[in-house]
Amino acid sequence: MIDHDTWSWRVAPVPRWPVDAVFFDDEAEVADTLVAEVDGAVAGYVQVSRAMALASAAHVQEVKGLAVAPKAQGRGVGRALLEAARAVAAERGARKLTLRVLAGNLEAMALYRSFGFEVEGVLKEYFLLDGRYVDDVLMALPLTR
Repeated sequence: MIDHDTWSWRVAPVPRWPVDAVFFDDEAEVADTLVAEVDGAVAGYVQVSRAMALASAAHVQEVKGLAVAPKAQGRGVGRALLEAARAVAAERGARKLTLRVLAGNLEAMALYRSFGFEVEGVLKEYFLLDGRYVDDVLMALPLTR
């Protein structure tokens, strides 16, 4: 439901999810998902897993999804989820935590920068969304500092 409520072409390169969409495709996604609660209600989630299924990239974890319910936005939930993602990645032995964000999602990019993520690359005009070409931005947080 959070993905449905937070969807726009600024934040997701896919069509809006139906309200009754299945959230998990397999058990691995369940194990890689951390949930935030505020006042007993789900306020957001973050999914963290290996960036690639290659042994040579086992030291890199990736934020595969992050969303905060509209009512919980601006209350530190996103930052808490990023902190949890960093902790999980570090526990798994990662040296780097990466994520991808659409260039038009300025609020998310500001949050990620304030948390220490840096832009490592930009895939120019990677998506065609709502009639516009949009850059896909790769950001990373070193975990070895």
